[in-house]
Amino acid sequence: MRYRKLDANGDYSFGHQQADFLIDTPEAVAQAVDTRLTLDAGEWFLDQTEGMPWLPDVLGERTVATRDSAVQKRILGTQGMVQIDSYDSSVDPDTRKLTATAEVTTAYGTTTITGTP
Repeated sequence: MRYRKLDANGDYSFGHQQADFLIDTPEAVAQAVDTRLTLDAGEWFLDQTEGMPWLPDVLGERTVATRDSAVQKRILGTQGMVQIDSYDSSVDPDTRKLTATAEVTTAYGTTTITGTP
């Protein structure tokens, strides 16, 4: 798996040839997961069916039963993923933010994914 690194601003890294890529590492898969989780459903103009269904399945009222399974399904659908070893999520009612943490096994080793969309 070859994945272009993102800089601190979330933009693609350029100008350093092979150093701009994550190649066959757990970090490559973790970045792919992060990218897939931050892509909203319908946002990508080339494939309107691609993306995370944040509003219907994760955020909002009455999503307690669907939020974790939707996030886990998106994580497991990422290239290079083998399994989720542990998963935890929490919602801050004051800021209305979901934070999910998953320890995962990839085709290249294990890593931890933490994100707040």
